[in-house]
Amino acid sequence: MPRFEVDGAALAYDDEGPRDGGAAPLVFIHGWTANRHRWDHQMAHFAERRRVIRLDLRGHGESTGAGVRTVAELARDVTALLGHLGVDRFVPVGHSMGGMISQTLALAHPERVERMVLVGSIGRMTYSRGRGLLMAASTLVPYKVFVAANIQRAFAPGHPREEIREYVRASAATPREVVMTLYGAMRSFDVLDRAGEITAPTLMVHGYHDIQLPVRQMLRMAKAYPDAEVRIIDAGHELPVERPAELTAVLDRFLGPAA
Repeated sequence: MPRFEVDGAALAYDDEGPRDGGAAPLVFIHGWTANRHRWDHQMAHFAERRRVIRLDLRGHGESTGAGVRTVAELARDVTALLGHLGVDRFVPVGHSMGGMISQTLALAHPERVERMVLVGSIGRMTYSRGRGLLMAASTLVPYKVFVAANIQRAFAPGHPREEIREYVRASAATPREVVMTLYGAMRSFDVLDRAGEITAPTLMVHGYHDIQLPVRQMLRMAKAYPDAEVRIIDAGHELPVERPAELTAVLDRFLGPAA
């Protein structure tokens, strides 16, 4: 597993697949408290015929570093990594907070984003009353309890409990400082009024049972995009691991041949 150092962080990443194809590399960007392994199914599938890159955002997974205050700063980490890897044109595939990073990249570098995929993401952060109460309680309960409550509600009802426990453990390994700081970054994220500037063909995939970022918020964003395709899947917020094969198939159809 290689690492790339940028602004006091060492970013763990994977760079796989053939380099001689004509398709722009896919860049998989995970969400809040997660890590690059959320994309295991998609990486294994697409690396057979095109270049695929994924990373642990700073402070997550096997990456070090903290101190970021905005989604734009996380986007700059991604841009720096792509520069290090010699990647110009690319296709960001972002889940949740990773989708916010993807939109930031598309606005900052429209000439470099060939297409874009937003999975369980939105253009303006609006929390439900329940989520707001949960975040308000974050200082009153043990950190692991807070993380567990967030992760459990991210899955659709009926998802295997043993799998959810594994994701809770992985998320609880993310330092509290990183988690709470990036909560603030997401809370202030708002590019909805600039959505019309994103002209790259965009696929928006959302879970029907997503209560973290409800479908209606995504549909509001989709209406503002000049070229958006929407797909709703019978899942919660954690689409990459709740319905991995179904999500991969939807991506396949949108991305088309790699050559």
